[in-house]
Amino acid sequence: MTEIGYGVLFVSALVFLALMGMHIAVALFAVGFAGIWLIRDDVEMAMRLMYLSSYNGIADYIFATIPLFVLMGLLVSISNVGRDTFEVAESLLRRVKGGLGVATVAANTVFAAVTGVSIASAAVFTRVAVPEMARHGYRKTFAAGTVAGSSVLGMMIPPSLLMIIYGVLAEQSIGKLFIAGVLPGILLALLFAVMILLLARFAPGMVYDTKRFAELGASWPLERVLPKGEILSKLVPIAALVFLVIGGLYSGFFTPTEAGGVGAFGALVIAVARRQLNRSRLWRVLKETGGISVGILILLIAAGFYSRMLSVAGIPVAISDLVQNSGLGLYGFLTFYILIIVLLGMILDSSSILLIMTPVAAPIAAGLGMNLIHFGVITVLAVEIGLLTPPFGLSIFTVKSTLNDPSVSVESIFAGAFPYVVVMLITVLLIVVFPQLTLALL
Repeated sequence: MTEIGYGVLFVSALVFLALMGMHIAVALFAVGFAGIWLIRDDVEMAMRLMYLSSYNGIADYIFATIPLFVLMGLLVSISNVGRDTFEVAESLLRRVKGGLGVATVAANTVFAAVTGVSIASAAVFTRVAVPEMARHGYRKTFAAGTVAGSSVLGMMIPPSLLMIIYGVLAEQSIGKLFIAGVLPGILLALLFAVMILLLARFAPGMVYDTKRFAELGASWPLERVLPKGEILSKLVPIAALVFLVIGGLYSGFFTPTEAGGVGAFGALVIAVARRQLNRSRLWRVLKETGGISVGILILLIAAGFYSRMLSVAGIPVAISDLVQNSGLGLYGFLTFYILIIVLLGMILDSSSILLIMTPVAAPIAAGLGMNLIHFGVITVLAVEIGLLTPPFGLSIFTVKSTLNDPSVSVESIFAGAFPYVVVMLITVLLIVVFPQLTLALL
Protein backbone atom coordinates (compact mmCIF):
# COMPACT_ATOMS: atom_id res chain seq x y z
CA MET A 1 0.00 0.00 0.00
CA THR A 2 1.24 3.53 -0.81
CA GLU A 3 1.77 6.31 1.72
CA ILE A 4 -1.40 8.03 0.48
CA GLY A 5 -3.32 4.80 0.96
CA TYR A 6 -2.02 4.44 4.50
CA GLY A 7 -2.92 8.09 5.17
CA VAL A 8 -6.52 7.62 4.04
CA LEU A 9 -6.76 4.38 6.03
CA PHE A 10 -5.38 5.81 9.29
CA VAL A 11 -7.34 9.09 9.21
CA SER A 12 -10.54 7.23 8.30
CA ALA A 13 -9.95 4.75 11.12
CA LEU A 14 -9.40 7.59 13.59
CA VAL A 15 -12.60 9.39 12.58
CA PHE A 16 -14.55 6.12 12.67
CA LEU A 17 -13.34 5.26 16.19
CA ALA A 18 -14.16 8.78 17.42
CA LEU A 19 -17.66 8.55 15.93
CA MET A 20 -18.16 5.16 17.58
CA GLY A 21 -17.66 6.86 20.93
CA MET A 22 -14.06 5.91 21.71
CA HIS A 23 -12.20 8.62 23.63
CA ILE A 24 -10.10 10.57 21.13
CA ALA A 25 -6.87 10.00 23.10
CA VAL A 26 -7.44 6.22 23.14
CA ALA A 27 -8.25 6.33 19.41
CA LEU A 28 -5.05 8.26 18.67
CA PHE A 29 -2.95 5.78 20.65
CA ALA A 30 -4.67 2.79 19.03
CA VAL A 31 -4.32 4.05 15.45
CA GLY A 32 -0.75 5.23 16.06
CA PHE A 33 0.34 1.92 17.58
CA ALA A 34 -1.39 -0.18 14.92
CA GLY A 35 -0.01 2.05 12.17
CA ILE A 36 3.64 1.73 13.25
CA TRP A 37 3.26 -1.99 13.83
CA LEU A 38 1.66 -2.46 10.39
CA ILE A 39 4.12 -0.26 8.48
CA ARG A 40 7.37 -1.41 10.15
CA ASP A 41 6.21 -4.88 11.23
CA ASP A 42 7.94 -4.19 14.55
CA VAL A 43 5.90 -4.15 17.75
CA GLU A 44 8.95 -3.17 19.84
CA MET A 45 9.43 -0.05 17.74
CA ALA A 46 5.79 0.87 18.32
CA MET A 47 6.29 0.44 22.09
CA ARG A 48 9.49 2.53 22.10
CA LEU A 49 7.88 5.38 20.17
CA MET A 50 4.91 5.34 22.53
CA TYR A 51 7.31 5.61 25.49
CA LEU A 52 9.23 8.49 23.87
CA SER A 53 5.99 10.31 23.05
CA SER A 54 4.74 9.92 26.62
CA TYR A 55 7.92 11.34 28.12
CA ASN A 56 8.88 14.01 25.57
CA GLY A 57 5.32 14.97 24.72
CA ILE A 58 4.81 17.20 27.76
CA ALA A 59 8.31 17.58 29.23
CA ASP A 60 8.68 21.12 27.85
CA TYR A 61 8.27 24.11 30.18
CA ILE A 62 5.69 25.61 27.80
CA PHE A 63 3.10 23.01 28.84
CA ALA A 64 2.72 24.78 32.19
CA THR A 65 0.63 27.35 30.27
CA ILE A 66 -2.26 24.91 30.11
CA PRO A 67 -3.09 24.50 33.84
CA LEU A 68 -2.25 28.15 34.52
CA PHE A 69 -4.63 29.55 31.90
CA VAL A 70 -7.31 27.02 32.84
CA LEU A 71 -6.98 28.08 36.48
CA MET A 72 -7.21 31.75 35.49
CA GLY A 73 -10.34 31.15 33.44
CA LEU A 74 -12.09 29.22 36.23
CA LEU A 75 -11.22 31.85 38.85
CA VAL A 76 -12.55 34.60 36.58
CA SER A 77 -15.74 32.62 35.98
CA ILE A 78 -16.59 32.39 39.69
CA SER A 79 -15.78 36.08 40.27
CA ASN A 80 -18.87 37.31 38.34
CA VAL A 81 -16.63 39.21 35.93
CA GLY A 82 -18.80 38.13 33.01
CA ARG A 83 -21.95 39.50 34.65
CA ASP A 84 -20.28 42.81 35.50
CA THR A 85 -18.90 43.22 32.00
CA PHE A 86 -22.33 42.61 30.48
CA GLU A 87 -23.99 45.11 32.85
CA VAL A 88 -21.50 47.80 31.85
CA ALA A 89 -21.96 47.12 28.14
CA GLU A 90 -25.72 47.02 28.61
CA SER A 91 -25.69 50.42 30.30
CA LEU A 92 -23.46 52.03 27.67
CA LEU A 93 -25.43 50.64 24.70
CA ARG A 94 -28.93 51.00 26.14
CA ARG A 95 -30.09 53.51 23.48
CA VAL A 96 -28.75 51.57 20.48
CA LYS A 97 -31.20 49.51 18.43
CA GLY A 98 -30.01 45.95 18.93
CA GLY A 99 -27.81 47.27 21.73
CA LEU A 100 -28.22 44.29 24.05
CA GLY A 101 -27.03 41.97 21.30
CA VAL A 102 -23.99 44.18 20.75
CA ALA A 103 -23.50 44.32 24.54
CA THR A 104 -23.40 40.51 24.63
CA VAL A 105 -20.75 40.45 21.91
CA ALA A 106 -18.73 43.19 23.65
CA ALA A 107 -18.90 41.45 27.02
CA ASN A 108 -17.95 38.12 25.43
CA THR A 109 -14.98 39.80 23.73
CA VAL A 110 -13.64 41.08 27.05
CA PHE A 111 -14.43 37.82 28.83
CA ALA A 112 -12.63 35.87 26.09
CA ALA A 113 -9.43 37.79 26.84
CA VAL A 114 -9.18 36.18 30.26
CA THR A 115 -10.79 32.75 29.90
CA GLY A 116 -9.73 31.20 26.58
CA VAL A 117 -12.59 28.67 26.61
CA SER A 118 -15.65 29.12 24.40
CA ILE A 119 -17.81 26.76 26.43
CA ALA A 120 -17.21 28.80 29.61
CA SER A 121 -18.34 31.95 27.80
CA ALA A 122 -21.46 30.20 26.49
CA ALA A 123 -22.43 28.98 29.97
CA VAL A 124 -21.81 32.33 31.70
CA PHE A 125 -23.64 34.54 29.22
CA THR A 126 -26.59 32.17 28.81
CA ARG A 127 -27.37 32.81 32.47
CA VAL A 128 -26.60 36.53 32.30
CA ALA A 129 -27.61 37.82 28.88
CA VAL A 130 -30.49 35.65 27.60
CA PRO A 131 -32.98 36.45 30.41
CA GLU A 132 -32.12 40.17 30.20
CA MET A 133 -32.56 40.27 26.43
CA ALA A 134 -35.85 38.38 26.62
CA ARG A 135 -37.09 40.81 29.28
CA HIS A 136 -36.39 43.70 26.90
CA GLY A 137 -38.37 42.23 24.02
CA TYR A 138 -35.71 40.28 22.13
CA ARG A 139 -36.52 36.88 20.68
CA LYS A 140 -35.19 34.13 22.92
CA THR A 141 -33.85 32.26 19.90
CA PHE A 142 -31.93 35.35 18.78
CA ALA A 143 -30.61 35.89 22.31
CA ALA A 144 -29.51 32.26 22.65
CA GLY A 145 -27.99 32.31 19.15
CA THR A 146 -26.11 35.50 19.97
CA VAL A 147 -24.61 33.97 23.12
CA ALA A 148 -23.61 30.81 21.25
CA GLY A 149 -22.25 32.75 18.27
CA SER A 150 -20.21 35.25 20.23
CA SER A 151 -18.87 32.55 22.58
CA VAL A 152 -16.46 31.45 19.83
CA LEU A 153 -14.45 34.60 20.54
CA GLY A 154 -13.06 32.69 23.53
CA MET A 155 -10.86 30.66 21.20
CA MET A 156 -9.69 33.52 18.98
CA ILE A 157 -8.76 36.27 21.42
CA PRO A 158 -5.79 35.19 23.56
CA PRO A 159 -5.29 33.30 25.73
CA SER A 160 -6.79 30.39 23.78
CA LEU A 161 -6.49 26.72 24.64
CA LEU A 162 -6.92 25.77 20.98
CA MET A 163 -4.03 28.08 20.07
CA ILE A 164 -1.89 26.29 22.66
CA ILE A 165 -2.83 22.88 21.27
CA TYR A 166 -2.14 23.99 17.70
CA GLY A 167 1.17 25.57 18.72
CA VAL A 168 2.33 22.34 20.33
CA LEU A 169 1.24 20.16 17.40
CA ALA A 170 2.70 22.46 14.72
CA GLU A 171 5.78 23.35 16.83
CA GLN A 172 5.05 27.08 16.65
CA SER A 173 5.51 29.86 19.21
CA ILE A 174 2.46 30.03 21.45
CA GLY A 175 3.22 33.66 22.29
CA LYS A 176 3.21 34.59 18.57
CA LEU A 177 -0.03 32.66 18.06
CA PHE A 178 -1.65 34.58 20.90
CA ILE A 179 -0.59 37.93 19.42
CA ALA A 180 -1.64 36.84 15.92
CA GLY A 181 -5.15 36.12 17.20
CA VAL A 182 -5.75 39.65 18.55
CA LEU A 183 -6.66 41.46 15.31
CA PRO A 184 -8.75 38.59 13.85
CA GLY A 185 -10.60 38.33 17.18
CA ILE A 186 -11.35 42.05 17.24
CA LEU A 187 -12.37 41.95 13.55
CA LEU A 188 -14.73 39.04 14.22
CA ALA A 189 -16.31 40.86 17.18
CA LEU A 190 -16.78 44.02 15.10
CA LEU A 191 -18.39 42.09 12.25
CA PHE A 192 -20.71 40.37 14.73
CA ALA A 193 -21.75 43.79 16.10
CA VAL A 194 -22.30 45.22 12.61
CA MET A 195 -24.40 42.19 11.66
CA ILE A 196 -26.61 42.63 14.76
CA LEU A 197 -27.11 46.35 14.06
CA LEU A 198 -28.04 45.62 10.43
CA LEU A 199 -30.51 42.91 11.44
CA ALA A 200 -32.10 45.20 14.05
CA ARG A 201 -32.42 47.94 11.43
CA PHE A 202 -33.53 46.00 8.34
CA ALA A 203 -34.91 42.70 9.67
CA PRO A 204 -36.26 43.48 13.16
CA GLY A 205 -38.46 40.37 13.12
CA MET A 206 -35.31 38.24 13.43
CA VAL A 207 -34.14 40.18 16.49
CA TYR A 208 -37.26 41.17 18.40
CA ASP A 209 -40.36 39.44 19.60
CA THR A 210 -42.57 41.92 17.73
CA LYS A 211 -45.60 41.64 20.01
CA ARG A 212 -43.58 41.81 23.23
CA PHE A 213 -41.45 44.68 21.91
CA ALA A 214 -44.52 46.65 20.89
CA GLU A 215 -45.99 46.23 24.38
CA LEU A 216 -42.80 47.50 25.99
CA GLY A 217 -42.34 50.40 23.56
CA ALA A 218 -39.39 50.95 21.27
CA SER A 219 -37.57 53.09 23.84
CA TRP A 220 -37.77 50.63 26.72
CA PRO A 221 -35.53 52.07 29.47
CA LEU A 222 -33.28 50.24 31.85
CA GLU A 223 -34.41 50.36 35.44
CA ARG A 224 -31.05 51.74 36.53
CA VAL A 225 -28.33 53.40 34.50
CA LEU A 226 -24.96 52.63 36.03
CA PRO A 227 -23.13 55.71 37.36
CA LYS A 228 -19.59 56.31 36.13
CA GLY A 229 -18.06 55.27 39.44
CA GLU A 230 -19.78 51.89 39.38
CA ILE A 231 -18.82 51.36 35.74
CA LEU A 232 -15.18 51.96 36.65
CA SER A 233 -15.34 49.67 39.66
CA LYS A 234 -16.73 46.88 37.49
CA LEU A 235 -14.28 47.39 34.61
CA VAL A 236 -11.01 48.08 36.43
CA PRO A 237 -10.37 44.48 37.63
CA ILE A 238 -10.97 42.89 34.25
CA ALA A 239 -9.11 45.66 32.40
CA ALA A 240 -6.13 45.23 34.70
CA LEU A 241 -6.10 41.47 34.14
CA VAL A 242 -6.30 41.87 30.34
CA PHE A 243 -3.51 44.45 30.46
CA LEU A 244 -1.32 42.13 32.53
CA VAL A 245 -1.76 39.11 30.26
CA ILE A 246 -2.03 40.62 26.77
CA GLY A 247 0.22 43.61 27.48
CA GLY A 248 2.90 41.41 29.00
CA LEU A 249 2.80 39.02 26.05
CA TYR A 250 2.78 41.73 23.39
CA SER A 251 5.62 43.67 24.98
CA GLY A 252 7.68 40.52 25.39
CA PHE A 253 7.94 41.14 29.13
CA PHE A 254 6.32 37.77 29.86
CA THR A 255 6.67 34.41 28.19
CA PRO A 256 3.30 32.64 27.68
CA THR A 257 3.97 30.51 30.77
CA GLU A 258 4.80 33.55 32.90
CA ALA A 259 1.74 35.36 31.55
CA GLY A 260 -0.37 32.38 32.61
CA GLY A 261 1.12 32.50 36.13
CA VAL A 262 0.62 36.25 36.47
CA GLY A 263 -2.91 35.98 35.08
CA ALA A 264 -3.84 33.16 37.45
CA PHE A 265 -2.51 35.13 40.41
CA GLY A 266 -4.40 38.24 39.27
CA ALA A 267 -7.62 36.24 38.90
CA LEU A 268 -7.06 34.82 42.40
CA VAL A 269 -6.68 38.35 43.82
CA ILE A 270 -9.91 39.44 42.09
CA ALA A 271 -11.83 36.42 43.38
CA VAL A 272 -10.59 36.98 46.94
CA ALA A 273 -11.22 40.74 46.81
CA ARG A 274 -14.80 40.14 45.68
CA ARG A 275 -15.29 37.52 48.41
CA GLN A 276 -16.28 34.91 45.84
CA LEU A 277 -13.71 32.33 46.91
CA ASN A 278 -14.27 30.21 49.98
CA ARG A 279 -12.62 26.90 50.85
CA SER A 280 -15.12 24.69 49.01
CA ARG A 281 -15.04 26.84 45.86
CA LEU A 282 -11.25 26.92 45.85
CA TRP A 283 -11.12 23.13 46.14
CA ARG A 284 -13.65 22.78 43.31
CA VAL A 285 -11.65 25.15 41.09
CA LEU A 286 -8.42 23.25 41.76
CA LYS A 287 -10.07 19.90 41.00
CA GLU A 288 -11.57 21.23 37.75
CA THR A 289 -8.22 22.73 36.78
CA GLY A 290 -6.51 19.39 37.34
CA GLY A 291 -9.17 17.43 35.47
CA ILE A 292 -9.23 19.74 32.44
CA SER A 293 -5.44 20.09 32.29
CA VAL A 294 -4.74 16.36 32.56
CA GLY A 295 -7.32 15.68 29.87
CA ILE A 296 -5.64 18.13 27.48
CA LEU A 297 -2.13 16.86 28.26
CA ILE A 298 -3.12 13.24 27.60
CA LEU A 299 -4.57 14.36 24.27
CA LEU A 300 -1.30 16.08 23.40
CA ILE A 301 0.75 12.98 24.27
CA ALA A 302 -1.56 10.84 22.11
CA ALA A 303 -1.39 13.37 19.26
CA GLY A 304 2.41 13.37 19.46
CA PHE A 305 2.45 9.59 19.10
CA TYR A 306 -0.01 9.80 16.19
CA SER A 307 2.25 12.40 14.50
CA ARG A 308 5.26 10.10 14.87
CA MET A 309 3.30 7.34 13.16
CA LEU A 310 2.43 9.68 10.28
CA SER A 311 6.10 10.64 9.94
CA VAL A 312 7.23 7.02 9.99
CA ALA A 313 4.76 6.30 7.19
CA GLY A 314 5.90 9.35 5.21
CA ILE A 315 2.28 10.48 4.92
CA PRO A 316 2.74 14.28 5.28
CA VAL A 317 5.47 14.37 2.62
CA ALA A 318 3.47 12.16 0.24
CA ILE A 319 0.30 14.26 0.63
CA SER A 320 2.32 17.48 0.25
CA ASP A 321 3.82 16.18 -3.01
CA LEU A 322 0.36 15.15 -4.20
CA VAL A 323 -1.09 18.61 -3.47
CA GLN A 324 1.82 20.39 -5.17
CA ASN A 325 1.67 18.14 -8.23
CA SER A 326 -2.12 18.39 -8.50
CA GLY A 327 -1.96 22.07 -9.42
CA LEU A 328 -4.35 23.07 -6.62
CA GLY A 329 -1.97 25.70 -5.32
CA LEU A 330 -2.15 27.36 -1.91
CA TYR A 331 -5.68 28.76 -2.22
CA GLY A 332 -7.05 25.52 -3.63
CA PHE A 333 -5.51 23.60 -0.73
CA LEU A 334 -6.89 26.08 1.83
CA THR A 335 -10.39 25.89 0.33
CA PHE A 336 -10.34 22.09 0.50
CA TYR A 337 -8.83 22.13 4.00
CA ILE A 338 -11.35 24.60 5.46
CA LEU A 339 -14.22 22.63 3.93
CA ILE A 340 -12.97 19.40 5.54
CA ILE A 341 -12.61 21.10 8.94
CA VAL A 342 -16.12 22.59 8.78
CA LEU A 343 -17.55 19.18 7.85
CA LEU A 344 -15.61 17.48 10.66
CA GLY A 345 -16.93 20.17 13.01
CA MET A 346 -20.41 18.76 12.42
CA ILE A 347 -19.45 15.44 14.02
CA LEU A 348 -16.36 16.01 16.23
CA ASP A 349 -15.30 18.43 18.95
CA SER A 350 -12.71 21.18 18.37
CA SER A 351 -9.75 19.49 20.07
CA SER A 352 -10.31 16.25 18.19
CA ILE A 353 -10.30 18.04 14.83
CA LEU A 354 -7.04 19.80 15.66
CA LEU A 355 -5.44 16.58 16.84
CA ILE A 356 -6.46 14.73 13.67
CA MET A 357 -5.79 17.41 11.04
CA THR A 358 -2.83 19.50 12.25
CA PRO A 359 -0.13 16.79 12.00
CA VAL A 360 -1.18 16.13 8.40
CA ALA A 361 -2.00 19.66 7.19
CA ALA A 362 0.70 21.82 8.83
CA PRO A 363 3.62 20.24 6.86
CA ILE A 364 1.63 20.64 3.63
CA ALA A 365 0.95 24.32 4.35
CA ALA A 366 4.62 24.87 5.16
CA GLY A 367 5.60 23.10 1.92
CA LEU A 368 3.36 25.50 0.00
CA GLY A 369 5.23 28.43 1.55
CA MET A 370 2.58 29.45 4.07
CA ASN A 371 3.42 31.02 7.42
CA LEU A 372 2.30 28.46 10.04
CA ILE A 373 1.25 31.20 12.48
CA HIS A 374 -1.14 32.55 9.84
CA PHE A 375 -2.25 28.99 9.07
CA GLY A 376 -2.91 28.39 12.77
CA VAL A 377 -5.29 31.33 13.07
CA ILE A 378 -7.19 30.14 9.99
CA THR A 379 -7.33 26.63 11.44
CA VAL A 380 -8.63 27.69 14.86
CA LEU A 381 -11.29 29.95 13.36
CA ALA A 382 -12.45 27.22 10.96
CA VAL A 383 -12.54 24.71 13.83
CA GLU A 384 -14.63 27.11 15.90
CA ILE A 385 -17.31 27.17 13.20
CA GLY A 386 -17.96 23.56 14.17
CA LEU A 387 -19.16 24.72 17.60
CA LEU A 388 -22.18 26.28 15.86
CA THR A 389 -23.01 23.70 13.16
CA PRO A 390 -25.39 20.76 13.51
CA PRO A 391 -25.59 18.03 14.58
CA PHE A 392 -22.74 18.31 17.14
CA GLY A 393 -22.60 22.09 17.83
CA LEU A 394 -21.12 21.95 21.33
CA SER A 395 -21.75 25.65 22.07
CA ILE A 396 -25.38 25.26 21.00
CA PHE A 397 -25.95 22.34 23.35
CA THR A 398 -24.16 24.18 26.15
CA VAL A 399 -26.54 27.13 25.74
CA LYS A 400 -29.54 24.80 25.57
CA SER A 401 -28.62 22.86 28.71
CA THR A 402 -27.73 26.01 30.66
CA LEU A 403 -30.89 27.84 29.56
CA ASN A 404 -33.15 24.91 30.49
CA ASP A 405 -36.16 26.48 28.75
CA PRO A 406 -38.56 24.04 27.00
CA SER A 407 -39.86 26.84 24.76
CA VAL A 408 -36.42 27.21 23.13
CA SER A 409 -35.50 24.18 21.02
CA VAL A 410 -32.03 23.14 19.92
CA GLU A 411 -33.08 23.66 16.30
CA SER A 412 -34.13 27.26 16.99
CA ILE A 413 -30.77 28.02 18.64
CA PHE A 414 -28.97 26.59 15.61
CA ALA A 415 -31.11 28.89 13.45
CA GLY A 416 -30.34 31.86 15.70
CA ALA A 417 -26.61 31.16 15.45
CA PHE A 418 -26.61 30.73 11.66
CA PRO A 419 -25.88 34.43 10.87
CA TYR A 420 -22.78 34.14 13.06
CA VAL A 421 -21.59 31.14 11.03
CA VAL A 422 -21.91 33.25 7.86
CA VAL A 423 -19.90 36.08 9.45
CA MET A 424 -17.21 33.62 10.57
CA LEU A 425 -16.89 32.23 7.04
CA ILE A 426 -16.50 35.80 5.73
CA THR A 427 -13.84 36.43 8.38
CA VAL A 428 -11.95 33.26 7.38
CA LEU A 429 -11.99 34.48 3.77
CA LEU A 430 -10.65 37.90 4.78
CA ILE A 431 -7.86 36.35 6.85
CA VAL A 432 -6.89 34.02 4.00
CA VAL A 433 -6.75 36.88 1.48
CA PHE A 434 -5.12 39.39 3.84
CA PRO A 435 -2.43 37.64 5.93
CA GLN A 436 -1.50 41.02 7.47
CA LEU A 437 -4.58 40.66 9.69
CA THR A 438 -2.72 37.95 11.60
CA LEU A 439 0.92 38.93 11.06
CA ALA A 440 0.80 42.73 11.46
CA LEU A 441 1.52 42.72 15.21
CA LEU A 442 4.33 40.15 15.09
